[in-house]
Amino acid sequence: MIATEYPSIRSRESNSEATHAGLRAGEIDLERIENAVRDILLAIGEDPDRDGLLDTPRRVAKAYRELFRGLHESPGVHLSRVFEQTHDDVIIVRDIEFFSVCEHHLLPFTGKAHIAYLPSDGKVVGLSKLARTVEVFARRPQVQERLTDQIADALVEHLDPRGVAVMVQAEHMCMKMRGVNKSGSSMVTSTLRGVFRSNAALRGEILALMTGAGR
Repeated sequence: MIATEYPSIRSRESNSEATHAGLRAGEIDLERIENAVRDILLAIGEDPDRDGLLDTPRRVAKAYRELFRGLHESPGVHLSRVFEQTHDDVIIVRDIEFFSVCEHHLLPFTGKAHIAYLPSDGKVVGLSKLARTVEVFARRPQVQERLTDQIADALVEHLDPRGVAVMVQAEHMCMKMRGVNKSGSSMVTSTLRGVFRSNAALRGEILALMTGAGR
């Protein structure tokens, strides 16, 4: 049996713990991921040493380093770079594309985020910084609801705006590829902070603009 040619999961895990302990903060344990991928391939009945799979553990490890790099990044790096601008109206950035991984099945979900905020004392941030903020939180094991809240909370913390609104629309591979196998369905989440939550008229206007209904 192929499975008997390699150390047990438990013994390899003990070795990986020692390796992991020596990593610097912010590093990804590529060797540990490679070992885990080999275990998965063995567990499903594959041969990780056949030509097509020989480099798969290494490729997956490098892919995970990129997919989950947000675990070691802070949105403050981007949102702290504000500048003063005389602007008291709402700023909206729509259709920020993102790719994330559902933490329940480690399958991807993809979509777009829409962000609106009402600056306080003219404190604004470059548009690219909003996109990078979405990226920080998307590049983690996620659920869409938490992703939506984290983006909004980061804007509140670092920009201190009068209002924040975040809407996320995404398609989940865990729904398309397994379970009910339903394609074409999408999930929409939204969250509001400040005046966008307390002022009903303003809330309706902002949500309409974010979805394109107000254009």
